[in-house]
Amino acid sequence: MRVLLVEDDATIAEFVATGLRQAGFVVDHAADGEVGLELAVTGPHDVAIVDLMLPHLDGLTVIQRMRQQGATTPVLILSARHTVDDRVAGLATGGDDYLTKPFAFPELLARVQALIRRATQAPIATHLAVGDLRLDLMTRTASRDGRELEPLRPREFTLLEYLMRNAGRIVSKTMILSHVWDYSFDPGTNVVDVLVFRLRDKIDRGFDRKLIHTVRGIGYVLKLE
Repeated sequence: MRVLLVEDDATIAEFVATGLRQAGFVVDHAADGEVGLELAVTGPHDVAIVDLMLPHLDGLTVIQRMRQQGATTPVLILSARHTVDDRVAGLATGGDDYLTKPFAFPELLARVQALIRRATQAPIATHLAVGDLRLDLMTRTASRDGRELEPLRPREFTLLEYLMRNAGRIVSKTMILSHVWDYSFDPGTNVVDVLVFRLRDKIDRGFDRKLIHTVRGIGYVLKLE
């Protein structure tokens, strides 16, 4: 899941982005309204979190122009403005939910998940399973054949979730870089190989049936053989 965060306060942005990444989301961050609008209308996002008081272009204008340009991404408004009129204005402009500052991160996360659930008209899964491999999205733990595996680091968890959601499909190194790190590394970097090696050691070590496979020159695939 990919989230667009449009927030100019560096402290709040870091707090929200860190929490979302730890919850398994990929986060694109914009520190002003103009950049936020550009990202909103050009990149696919499952939900956008938009502050109202932004430099260059205020949040209400960002949301209004998003809708005018056809972007249907659900929007959660963040704002220190807490009057009924402020909330009505935000929702009338095209926002889908409104959260006032200060806020507790668990509430923000619950609202983000609710917006995604409504947009997809489907419940958010609490676990993924491929063969005897099970990934619990709530506790962020993995198990095989009923045996809990070594704890996953945040990027290992994100990669495993990505591979499991694309089980049977080859994902390239570029796709993994974009999903796990949010930005492009030097194509010659070996960070993907290192991460896959660590994940494979936790997922496949000690099992006769290997799940993570290398497709030479292309990428990786998680599948049953």
